[in-house]
Amino acid sequence: MMKLIADSGATKCEWSLLSNGKKKRIATQGISPYFLNSAEIIELLQKELLPKLGKDVFIQEVHYYGTGLSNANNIKIIKAALKKLFPEAIIETNTDLLAAARALCGKQKGIACILGTGSNSCYYNGKKIVSNSPGIGYVLGDEGSGAYLGKKVVQYYLYNTFDEDLNNRFEKKFNTTSIEILEHVYKQPLANRYLASFAIFLAENRGHFMIENIIEDGLNDFFFTHLCKYRESWLLPINFIGSVAFGFKDVLKDLCHSYEFELGTILQKPMDGLIKYHS
Repeated sequence: MMKLIADSGATKCEWSLLSNGKKKRIATQGISPYFLNSAEIIELLQKELLPKLGKDVFIQEVHYYGTGLSNANNIKIIKAALKKLFPEAIIETNTDLLAAARALCGKQKGIACILGTGSNSCYYNGKKIVSNSPGIGYVLGDEGSGAYLGKKVVQYYLYNTFDEDLNNRFEKKFNTTSIEILEHVYKQPLANRYLASFAIFLAENRGHFMIENIIEDGLNDFFFTHLCKYRESWLLPINFIGSVAFGFKDVLKDLCHSYEFELGTILQKPMDGLIKYHS
């Protein structure tokens, strides 16, 4: 049986073709049904995916996980495109949060958390998401995310809170000004990604007490605001996925110990876990 798995964000999409125990990975542009209609998605995949799959490939199942799929209209857009390209296949579309849960927990119960550009979490019972702490976006929430941590870095710089050494490192690294930063945040699109780009400064300057405070406080905000809302957090492993989680796994380990949580799996990306789940 040939299965196709997709893990898509708005900027890039990772595909895996499973066939007779073999795996083939393909990268394409990201697919966001907020920005692309079915016809545009079909055109994109005809150019970037189908030629790399090969001529004699007969897809029987497509498991597509992506951004924007908590919205019924977006699901219709994605399904229409995939059904056109793979008319004989069984099409399954799901959210990136379920992708995280399946990748991290498989068919076991657990708490699944996303800490990437944004943040999210859920209690997963081994089959489905049972409860989900509400996500309210990077302006009001996204605690522990790259955007949240990057915003703290920018605040420390703009408020002149960094000491001279960190201030000089920041200016050397980003070569920007307060005017440019405010322009990007308040007047240009995708401010969440822009803010998240500053989180790398934390990873590159570990050991400085201000840097460690930003990381620990930001991740603790995620624990307190979200994980403490699940009574299952004290009963089941807490699992994490995403670049922030992977980069600051030592801090997550310490926080789990402080909250008396059991730390489970930490992954950078979901695809390996999804391959295991669907194999």
